[in-house]
Amino acid sequence: MKVYDTLDKLTEEIKTSDEYFKYKEMKDMANENPELSKKLNEFEEARYATQISTIKGEEPEKEQIENMQKIYLELIKMENAREYLEAELEFNTMLSKVNEVLANVVKELM
Repeated sequence: MKVYDTLDKLTEEIKTSDEYFKYKEMKDMANENPELSKKLNEFEEARYATQISTIKGEEPEKEQIENMQKIYLELIKMENAREYLEAELEFNTMLSKVNEVLANVVKELM
């Protein structure tokens, strides 16, 4: 089916994109640095907890937000962490745009 062929092509385009390579490089670098990896995991857990509250329609607790901000401020002081977060943002922005286009096609049917 042509759609699946196009999906395969899109997958390959994503895998060969600058955003993918930069994010993968930064992720590999972070995984090789136990201290950085630990701090990034702490940030991910804090960010996830805050997002879950928001998705549930609840106001995130003040402590949750303050904890996430504290960890983030620690991370951006570290050059390699800052580069990681920037690469993650660029990659996620690209994926978000792809998802938005696909969602708009589906929305037309609803």
